[in-house]
Amino acid sequence: MEKCMTELEDDISLEFDPEVEAAIAELLPSNDPLHCKEFSAIDYINTIFPTEQSLTNIDDVVHKMNSKIRQLDNDIRHLIKEQTMAAEDGREALENSKQSIATLFNKIKEIRDKAEQSETTVKEITSDIKQLDHAKKNLTSSITTLNHLHMLVGGVDSLATLVKHRKYDEAAPLLQGVMYVMHHFTPYHQIPQIKELSDKLDKLLRDLAAQIRGDFEEAHSLYECKLNCQPSLAEACLVVDALQPRVKEDLINWFVDRQLAEYKSLFREYDEVSWLDKCDRRYAWLKRCFLEYEEDCARIFPEHWNMPGKIANDFCKVTRKMLEKQMKNRVSELDVKLLLFAVQKTQAFEKLLIERFEQDRQVVEVDGEEEKKDPITFHNAISQCFETYLNVYIESQDVNLTELVEKFVLELKEGGIPTYQVGDPAPLLPSSSDLFVFYKKCLVQCSQLSQGQALVDLTEVFKKHLQNYHSSLLMPSIPNKSSGIASLLKDKDNNKVAMSEVVMICIVLCTSEYCLDTTQQLEDKIKEKAQEAYAEKISFNSEMELFSNTITTCLQSLVAHLDSLCEPALSAMLKVNWSTLDSVGDQSAYTTSITTHLAATVPAVRDLLHNSRKYFTNYCLKFANSFIPRYVNQIYKCKPVSTVGAEQLLLDTHSLKTVLLQLPSLGSAVARKPAPSFTKTVSQGMVRAEMILKLVMAPSESQIAFVESYINLLADKDIGDFQKVLEMKGFKRTEQVEMVELFKKTANISDSEEVGSVAEQDSSRIRKLEKLIKKQF
Repeated sequence: MEKCMTELEDDISLEFDPEVEAAIAELLPSNDPLHCKEFSAIDYINTIFPTEQSLTNIDDVVHKMNSKIRQLDNDIRHLIKEQTMAAEDGREALENSKQSIATLFNKIKEIRDKAEQSETTVKEITSDIKQLDHAKKNLTSSITTLNHLHMLVGGVDSLATLVKHRKYDEAAPLLQGVMYVMHHFTPYHQIPQIKELSDKLDKLLRDLAAQIRGDFEEAHSLYECKLNCQPSLAEACLVVDALQPRVKEDLINWFVDRQLAEYKSLFREYDEVSWLDKCDRRYAWLKRCFLEYEEDCARIFPEHWNMPGKIANDFCKVTRKMLEKQMKNRVSELDVKLLLFAVQKTQAFEKLLIERFEQDRQVVEVDGEEEKKDPITFHNAISQCFETYLNVYIESQDVNLTELVEKFVLELKEGGIPTYQVGDPAPLLPSSSDLFVFYKKCLVQCSQLSQGQALVDLTEVFKKHLQNYHSSLLMPSIPNKSSGIASLLKDKDNNKVAMSEVVMICIVLCTSEYCLDTTQQLEDKIKEKAQEAYAEKISFNSEMELFSNTITTCLQSLVAHLDSLCEPALSAMLKVNWSTLDSVGDQSAYTTSITTHLAATVPAVRDLLHNSRKYFTNYCLKFANSFIPRYVNQIYKCKPVSTVGAEQLLLDTHSLKTVLLQLPSLGSAVARKPAPSFTKTVSQGMVRAEMILKLVMAPSESQIAFVESYINLLADKDIGDFQKVLEMKGFKRTEQVEMVELFKKTANISDSEEVGSVAEQDSSRIRKLEKLIKKQF
């Protein structure tokens, strides 16, 4: 039966697109299982007849199903009938639409035919009017052209007469009108009469330009303009404004050359007055030239010609070329004083020209149109010729700085440590501030001379002497009395650095910090003054790194000094027989000695580095990182150690831990909370020392328990450290071998890890030795 039902389902299955299924579900919502897309006939029958007993009413179910099938058949027949009637109605509506469209098309065609007939009628009516309009337009154009031609012919004749009699005041407006009218005949130049008239006008204009130029040449002498000719010359300038721009340019260039002829004659190349030491006379000459121009020529030339500006512009060009040639020929005579004098006088003169001609650029009105003055600039118009020779200035500053640094070194050797009061911050080396004051003066002076390559060259000189100051003065000032490991092993007391030398180290540290900060400011200032193209070439990174390294060296020297003070006390630890102690007392003598040295040295260093708190914190941190491993190593060397001895060492360790945690504020009236990094370093290091001592105090009857205690307390798989603890406990060699094997087994240490541990111990010893050598050298 199930097989039959499955085949039935396959036969009647009908699939729709998801969009169709969704539309059907929205229009005809139903909860009937028969309407479900995943309908299963077997599941449906099982739902109706869940048990065998339910089969008793199968006849009723079949009856209901038959009734439902009949109902569905009736509904389908009804829908088919309605659909058939709808199709017939649709065909009838379509035929009606076709007939309506055909009727509409016929009406549109009739309207279009009538519109074409109307357009033809209108064209016939208006054709005569169009002809009249064209005739009127042509007649108007002809009349206008004839009028223009009459005006042009009469204007050219009148202009010729006015030019002949030099009546420039009347010729100027007439010339503008003639030129305007002639512009309308440009399309008719192929007509012989128009071309002849145009050629006649061109010849007249050429003759007019030559005549005006002749009038100026006649009226103008080498030194002055004749005042009685000024009115006609001023009117001639109005005519020149109406001519081609080339005519005005030629006249201006001629006049400027005539004005500068005297200047070129006075300041010839080999005359002594033309050398740099008398360059101010050049600029005084131009000022007199301006005065003469205002008296004699200002009323001749229109203001918008800007004749003084053009004279000044050509003067700057000529002067720059003359100075360049002279400096090239007499370069051996250049010195800093002469160069600076010439540059300063030249820049002051350029500033005056800028104030007069650039800051107030007016917009003047010429023939009803606004016209800007010529864009003339006087910035570095002359002084740029000196940039090629600014190396003389740079070389001079190089020599001065060399002598200055040598003077600083000599003063330090003779004067020694700068004076200061105990408890005051470490003073700076006076030479550092003097050096940067000199730098500032050089920078201000050079930036006035140039903002280009000269500033880059000066930067290189600054860098050179910062390095010189560092290597010649700062580094040699750091005390270093050790002469190597041999002296260190012979007598530790020889390595103690006197307190005065500690002061000197702090002075060098603070001076290096000042130099580091000021060098960064110097770099920013030079970049601010330099042109954008040159600013990228300016950098003091290597010099700032030198000062930073010097600060690190000073901190290492201070730490080495404190380490050397604590070294005898750490050595005294090994002289105590820790296996024979019978009672625990107060802290040991070595602990008191270390505490005493810390209390005497750290507050003094804190006062000296009062203005450099971050470096004092770094100093404390470096000392903790140096002292604690050495202290732990000394504990390992105290062997064997009894339980009482371990308790005494534990007491000493706790005392040292307390002192180290208070190290940044040791001896200070104001207790400050140390930096978290410092507290973490001290706590972790000293806790390890305490754990080692607690292991030594722990019972060792059970080897497994002891090994587990070691792993839990130290969390360390280093076999070397484990052996050191065993030696402190006093285990025999055979017992140590057993314990080590048990430790390796418990801690899961492989052979490769064991080899790595041994190699790490050797590497650690080498690093300690290298560190010791570095401190001493």
